[in-house]
Amino acid sequence: MCPHAPATIPDDARREALCSLCGSAFDDLGVRVVDGVGTLRVWSSNATGLDLVLFDGADVDWAIAELRFEQVGEGVWEVRSPQLHVGSRYAIRVTGAQGGGNSFRPHTNLIDPYSRGLVRAGGQDDWRSVVVDDSFDWDGAQKPRTPFADTVIYEGHVKGMTKRHPGVPPALHGTYAGLAHPAMIEHFSSLGITAVELLPVHAFVSEPWLQQRGFQNYWGYNTLNFFAPHAAYATTEARRSGPDAVLREFKGMVKLLHEAGIEVILDVVYNHTSEGGPNGPRTSLRGIDNARYYRQLADGEYVDTTACGNTLNTSTDAAARLVLDSLRYWAEDLQVDGFRFDLATALGRDATHTFTASHPLLQAIRTDPVLAETKLIAEPWDVGTGGWQTGNFGQGWHEWNDRYRDRVRNFWLSDIDYARRASTAPVGIGGFATRLAGSSNTFSSERGPLASVNFVTAHDGFTLRDLVSYNVKHNEANGEENRDGAEMNRAFNHGAEGPTQDPVIEATRRKAMRNLMGTLLLSAGVPMITAGDETGRTQQGNNNAYCHDSPLTWLSWEHEEWQECLRAHVATLTRLRRENPALRPTRYARLGEETPGASEMSWFDQSGTTMSIEQWTDASHRTLQYLAVEDTGENPNRVLLIVHGVESAIDVTLPTTSDATRYVSLWSSADERPSAVESVHAPGDVIAVPGTSMRLFRVE
Repeated sequence: MCPHAPATIPDDARREALCSLCGSAFDDLGVRVVDGVGTLRVWSSNATGLDLVLFDGADVDWAIAELRFEQVGEGVWEVRSPQLHVGSRYAIRVTGAQGGGNSFRPHTNLIDPYSRGLVRAGGQDDWRSVVVDDSFDWDGAQKPRTPFADTVIYEGHVKGMTKRHPGVPPALHGTYAGLAHPAMIEHFSSLGITAVELLPVHAFVSEPWLQQRGFQNYWGYNTLNFFAPHAAYATTEARRSGPDAVLREFKGMVKLLHEAGIEVILDVVYNHTSEGGPNGPRTSLRGIDNARYYRQLADGEYVDTTACGNTLNTSTDAAARLVLDSLRYWAEDLQVDGFRFDLATALGRDATHTFTASHPLLQAIRTDPVLAETKLIAEPWDVGTGGWQTGNFGQGWHEWNDRYRDRVRNFWLSDIDYARRASTAPVGIGGFATRLAGSSNTFSSERGPLASVNFVTAHDGFTLRDLVSYNVKHNEANGEENRDGAEMNRAFNHGAEGPTQDPVIEATRRKAMRNLMGTLLLSAGVPMITAGDETGRTQQGNNNAYCHDSPLTWLSWEHEEWQECLRAHVATLTRLRRENPALRPTRYARLGEETPGASEMSWFDQSGTTMSIEQWTDASHRTLQYLAVEDTGENPNRVLLIVHGVESAIDVTLPTTSDATRYVSLWSSADERPSAVESVHAPGDVIAVPGTSMRLFRVE
């Protein structure tokens, strides 16, 4: 039986669709070398002929042999030769009829879609595939397999995280090896990070229009090939040695991070490729079978749901299998722990370009024996019709929760801005509380709170510091007259746009950052921190710095005192999250039922009495006490979180419950530096809570 169609999927039609991805026609695409003889298999249903061109190892513009492929059935072409071996540089040339969406050019050298290594030839869009030696000694290193409930994700850029780190040797700055240097591992570990989520590391290139303006694609969301690691992130020594060494350096990074207990999640871009629109570069899929690999209308016009010129047509078995094989390669051969799927809605569109959660590819990914053991995180939207799908990806998937991001930003920032001008906030605390408790209004009870990957910031948008320092974007440096980037940021500058010397504004901004971080790390769900936010990194108000490979986007490791204080808060919060399972429920609680893995939740107002229905929606009521209990038997874990969302201070009466004998203070966002003193309070005590702040207690 197809491994992607277990008995738990009863729909026969879906089972057949899934099995089609596993058909023998798609097995062993790419190069396999056995006993010194290489076999290359390429899929193209519309081609009339394929040629393999071999190039000199020292001069990749010098063709040394040309071999003809043979058709072996079901759109697969095959060539076998001892001239194709480890180290071979090669390209594919494809011939076919014109029209009907086809775009063959028989003299164009094309990348094998399954290439494990690449080298650039003479032209800008001229590349050679390389047969790599993929041997590597993992020396017993194992995947950490951190449960989602214990996961804290740190999203960052391979180069940006290490480029300026003083503890990383200069030769390793901006590299895979640098990311696994002891100085970086110490940073991750001391911060409580369990997984690093890397911006794209699949081989990518900058768009032609971007290069013409003197910029480059720094983030990497412009994939050239789905199998080869991006060579520019390897050390100079590895790049000189070739694709084999680049691959070994990547594996070495994963190995060292695993030995430190840190998982590696890749941000993967399967929704489109660097070939752009119909008149864009011709490097691989467009020249191999344009009509089948890219979404098109009957007249050949591209259906672009990514705003990047093209969309991979995952309704075809070949394109879907290409994605599936790539994922398995990174998860098995390179031991990657998980994937964040950029514009994942595009992957789940059917032949009519409509999203469906039961799409064969999405089902195959989540049921694959290897991939089901990895972390699968969807960015649940694209720019096509019906593209926003937050909450709809189904069992086995986890999703970036933009509703969480927006509600948390509103509560601590734009609502406060509104209240300053209108004397009261626009909404109460109910929506915020729902997000705090795991977004049960977005994700089904079967999926639970861990389906939500919570974030306040990401690589795309304002940094945490800029979110509290700017009202509007400042993207002039991008060369698009400030037209690019999101207009709606839910940001608040607290009284001055950008840098200021006003000590009151600066203090208020720092507290706002602590509130945002506190909310993120004390919420039910899976938290994701953006690299540098723990020390208040700024991009000078640029909310779309995708084209800047410079100190603007590289992390600074020289910090002022307040930045070290913020970092200490983040480390404290991740520790408290780790120590208190009541903050990390795996299921939603159900009224009147005992649900294993769920935290029992009680909600009180500032007077210590149970919240009334009216208070949840009352815009003048923005204070609550949230009691979470994880009952494991003899020693249940209990925590109380006070949230106060008004700028004036308030007196709060601690709840009197039958189980509480005292409240031990663990953390306060009002403190500039985390306090080591655990003050003790009795039920019924009245405590003063400063404006716009949070406090966490252990309940005993």
